[in-house]
Amino acid sequence: MSKLFIPENYKSSYDVYRTQKAISFIKRTFQDKLAKSLNLKRVSAPLFVTENSGLNDNLNGTERPVSFDVPAVGECAEVVHSLAKWKRMALKEYNFFVGNGLYTDMNAIRRDEELDNIHSIYVDQWDWEKVITRENRNIQYLIDTAQSIVDVICDTNEALSREFPEHKTTLKRSMFAITSEELLEMYPDLTSKEREDAITKKYGTVLIMKIGGKLKNGQPHDGRAPDYDDWELNGDILFYNEVLSRSFEISSMGIRVDEVSLDRQLTERGCNDRRTLPFHSMLLRGELPLTVGGGIGQSRLCMLMLGCAHIGEVQCSIWDKDTVEGCRKAGIRLL
Repeated sequence: MSKLFIPENYKSSYDVYRTQKAISFIKRTFQDKLAKSLNLKRVSAPLFVTENSGLNDNLNGTERPVSFDVPAVGECAEVVHSLAKWKRMALKEYNFFVGNGLYTDMNAIRRDEELDNIHSIYVDQWDWEKVITRENRNIQYLIDTAQSIVDVICDTNEALSREFPEHKTTLKRSMFAITSEELLEMYPDLTSKEREDAITKKYGTVLIMKIGGKLKNGQPHDGRAPDYDDWELNGDILFYNEVLSRSFEISSMGIRVDEVSLDRQLTERGCNDRRTLPFHSMLLRGELPLTVGGGIGQSRLCMLMLGCAHIGEVQCSIWDKDTVEGCRKAGIRLL
């Protein structure tokens, strides 16, 4: 069952043909600008990994990966949830050096996702990862990198407006950075999602930092796996979505765990059984490069820029009957 929201008097500015043309323009323009801004090279990436590799992203730890046996290999495989760990291994195997990185198209199936206007069981994003020095492992480097991504998003949106006269979306380039603890102090009586809505409505574009560990209220701002982002050095980039009147996450990113933060977070989350997996044991021995990275939603970005009310307007997926019927009645065209 989905949680469908119908904006009042909503009507898409784009017909089907123009929507597809605009999606193509956004994806080509954005990835070229991102690669240039962050000094990234495109690489090919897996759709699935072996079950015992430890490379799959466990997200919040409750989501079930889509898995299947591979008789010819004699192992079980899992469709990736994201490529957070795989990218770091690739940087080592491909001999990337400090200041350089990679990006790739990541496609995933998240079978347990709750469906609403911005969530689908199909996930498509640009996954990126970059080698950094130990001196780069600080909050200011995180903020500067996030601002570079926001600048690329705004540059792409402005290019879209020049190409498509029907374009209406404006985005705020100036990014406000705040920690999840500071956000809780500002809005102590709101839930974490309500806090996100309030801060993005106030500032337009926001980076919420330090996500994963428990706050003073005893709860984390949001779930994070313990073995990719350093919870003290990560963040989510959000824009205020005028169509949906809510915060809108475009990217989850962060400076990745080193051997010290991985050790601490595995213990805190009660995941010490992962220490013997290939990825984790290499990281604990200091054999993997220090990196920063993240994922940037492709459908999310298109949805935001095109002013869509539902993510199904920019991607093909499957939906429950109530969503299909509700969108049909509201004139929301699902692909």
